[in-house]
Amino acid sequence: AVGIMAALAAVNVRGVGDASAVEIVTVWGKLAVLGLLAGIGIARWEPQSLGTQTSPTVGGVVVGAAAIFMAYEGFQLLTYDYDDIDRPNWTLRRAVLPAVVVVIAVYVAVTLGAGMLVGSPTLVAQKEIALAVAGQEAAGTIGKIIVSIAAAFSAASAINATLFASARLTRRIAEAGELPGFLREENGRGVPQRSVIALGAVGTGLAAIGSLGGLVEAASLTFLVTFAGVNYLAATDSKGSRWLPAIGAVAAGAAALVAAWRLATEQPASLIALATITLAAVAIRPILLHRVEA
Repeated sequence: AVGIMAALAAVNVRGVGDASAVEIVTVWGKLAVLGLLAGIGIARWEPQSLGTQTSPTVGGVVVGAAAIFMAYEGFQLLTYDYDDIDRPNWTLRRAVLPAVVVVIAVYVAVTLGAGMLVGSPTLVAQKEIALAVAGQEAAGTIGKIIVSIAAAFSAASAINATLFASARLTRRIAEAGELPGFLREENGRGVPQRSVIALGAVGTGLAAIGSLGGLVEAASLTFLVTFAGVNYLAATDSKGSRWLPAIGAVAAGAAALVAAWRLATEQPASLIALATITLAAVAIRPILLHRVEA
């Protein structure tokens, strides 16, 4: 975790071109492997493999969706890259919603394929390494290795995109006076390098000390709360249609409550840590800004 964070922070500091190249390679690499795995599994179509010991409930589906919301959080990152996108208005309008649909299709196909290969109970039991087990079932040790490499590609693409976009958002917030001014600094390639390094350092610390399950659910809660706020602002301040953001605000807010309840009952340490970090940030922000400006 520490190594991959350091490497990708270094790539982002080098410039947009290097970060874009890493993203293209990692995304297409993981999609190729996942597509192959899904295809092998679906070709062995056995619906009984998807059976579970207990019947799923609507409540269980809602809780599960709230817990894994982080899987769908990356699309807003594109808006942070607005200044680095060619013809951003044209591109974003035509890219975001189709991308969401494609990702949903990939998730469904991979879940079906992996379920056909090893069965739903195995997927649940193996958790983070479930797809590696499915890869082993599909093609032996080679399959396991290839899927594990794809998992590394998947993590790398997510980290790379998040560092790239969030550093630019951090720079904007610093320019607005809501974060210390030193985070605005750019290097000779136009990269907000201090923001990249700061985000990389925080991410490295969380990855080193936290459990994957707890981090995913805590991040899902954070994004749900954020999206609820953004949708609320869009519903109250927008000059256009307000019904869609209003629905988004209510849905995200309700899902945030569900995610908080799940964390409180199953990952209390993660919820306590998240609340502590948030309160500490709110408390020290005025002091930090005053001292930096002074």
